[in-house]
Amino acid sequence: MKVIDSIAAHAASIAALRRDIHAHPELCFEEVRTAELVAGKLTEWGIPVHRGLGQTGVVGIVHGRDGGACGRALGLRADMDALPMQEFNTFAHASQHAGKMHACGHDGHTAMLLAAAQHLARHRDFDGTVYLIFQPAEEGGGGARVMIEDGLFERFPMEAVFGMHNWPGMPVGSFAVSPGPVMASSNEFKITIRGKGGHAALPHTGIDPVPIACQMVLAFQTIISRNKKPVDAGVISVTMIHAGEATNVVPDSCELQGTVRTFTLEVLDLIEQRMRQIAEHLCAAHGATCEFEFVRNYPPTVNAPAEAAFARRVMASIVGEGQVLEQEPTMGAEDFAYMLQAKPGAYCFIANGDGDHRALGHGGGPCTLHNPSYDFNDDLIPLGATYWVRLAQDWLGQARAGA
Repeated sequence: MKVIDSIAAHAASIAALRRDIHAHPELCFEEVRTAELVAGKLTEWGIPVHRGLGQTGVVGIVHGRDGGACGRALGLRADMDALPMQEFNTFAHASQHAGKMHACGHDGHTAMLLAAAQHLARHRDFDGTVYLIFQPAEEGGGGARVMIEDGLFERFPMEAVFGMHNWPGMPVGSFAVSPGPVMASSNEFKITIRGKGGHAALPHTGIDPVPIACQMVLAFQTIISRNKKPVDAGVISVTMIHAGEATNVVPDSCELQGTVRTFTLEVLDLIEQRMRQIAEHLCAAHGATCEFEFVRNYPPTVNAPAEAAFARRVMASIVGEGQVLEQEPTMGAEDFAYMLQAKPGAYCFIANGDGDHRALGHGGGPCTLHNPSYDFNDDLIPLGATYWVRLAQDWLGQARAGA
C-alpha cells in the first residue's frame, strides 16, 4: 500500500479534527460549526475559500504550480452533515449533542478531504485547479442539488467530479468502484384510502378501507414480479400502515406509506405509474377513493464508465489491482447523484473493515452505517487522502479529452 509519506505524517492531527467534528455533529443545513472549522483550516493552509453555496457549503480552490493557467480543473467532494439519532458510544469523542450523531462517517469523509487539501496546498505538484467541495445536507436535504442550483458548476467550472464513501464489511486497504448505477434512487409515497366508517358488527353498512389496503400492499409486489423486466432492479416497501382507533369500529380511512428504490428513471416511471393505477382502480372497485402522493427524492447514482475506469487505475496504483473490488450496487441512495447528472465522474467506496478498530463493549455495529454504535475508522484517513491526491494529480496530468 503506497500511502503518501507527508499525509501519513500529519494523519494524527487530521484524526483529531475528525474526532472534534464527531463530537459536535450538525444536521442538514445546520453545519455552521463544521463549515467554520473546514474554512478555517483551508485558509490556514493558504487555500482560498468560498462559502454559502447550499447555505452552509464550503468550496476550497487549490491552484497548481501554473496557478491554474492551463484551465483544467476537477472537483473532489465530501459531505459534512450528521444524522438525527442518539449515539450509544461512550468514548471521549462521542456526540455532545443529544439526538445528533455522525453515524454515517461524514466526519471521516470531511477529514480525508482536509488531509488531501493540506498536501495539495503544500506541494502543488500539478497543473490546473482542484476544487474541494465540502457539501452540506446529504442525509435527506439534497445539499448537492442545492449547491448546484446556487451555481456550483458555473462558478467553479470543472471537467469531472468524484465522491467517496466509507463502506462496512470490506477489508481495510481496499476500494470498490464500477461503471453504471451503484446506488439507487430514493422515493417516498403516501396513499390515503377513503372509505366509510361504521360499526365493526355491521360491515355491510360501510366501506372498509383496511382490506383494500391489504390487497393494495400485495398488488404492488406484482409490479416488481410481473410489470418490470426481471433483470431490472426495483424495490417497493410499504413500511407504515395507519388505520383505526377502536377494535369495534370500521375506520373511515387507512394510510399507507413507504419507499421505492430503482437504478433507472425508466423503471421508476413505470413503478410510479402502475402504483397509481392500482391504488385508484382498486379503491374504485370497492367503492372507495384514494389520495396518491409520490415524492421523488434522490435520483440513481450512476458512474460514468471512463471516470470509473480512471478511478480504478488510480486505486490499483496505491493498493494493488487485487484490492480494487467490484462495487456491488446497493439500494441505498446518495445525493452525489445530482452532481453525476451534471458532470461526468465516479462515486467509490473505501473499505471501513469489520470493526477491529473498536474496543470490545461498543455495541452491535462499529462499522455498520446509520448504527448508534458506529465510528469512522481513522486508519482510512491517510489512504483516502492519498487516493484524492493521486486522482487529482493523474487526472490533471492526462491529455485533455478531445485535444
